[in-house]
Amino acid sequence: MTSAGPCPCGSGASFGDCCEPIHHDHRRADTAEALMRSRYTAYVTGAVDHLARSWHPGTRPSTIATDPQRAWQSLEVIATERGRALDAGGVVEFVATSTIDGQEHRLHERSRFERVAGAWVYVDGDLLP
Repeated sequence: MTSAGPCPCGSGASFGDCCEPIHHDHRRADTAEALMRSRYTAYVTGAVDHLARSWHPGTRPSTIATDPQRAWQSLEVIATERGRALDAGGVVEFVATSTIDGQEHRLHERSRFERVAGAWVYVDGDLLP
């Protein structure tokens, strides 16, 4: 993936202007949705360090891995609640589509986010049908 190419999160911006600076900790996500998009893109690109750094310390698993067999296809943000620049918490509902061995999979989740030391972090989420 190149910085000039489209960002996998579907924002319409280039990777270099969208999620890449967040992955490299050059800037923070300013909203819960921006963090969620950067986390989706981290799964696409295998940026496990960003996933760990952006996970709430109270809910972060001891190991984080991406599945090399899974090919992420698209992200659709369904709804957001709070999670703006000045909010302390927020919720983002999304559908992420992937394929494994040619079979399509949908991940539909309502994710909860909080600010910790001024930075948005993923807390947890509820899987939806």
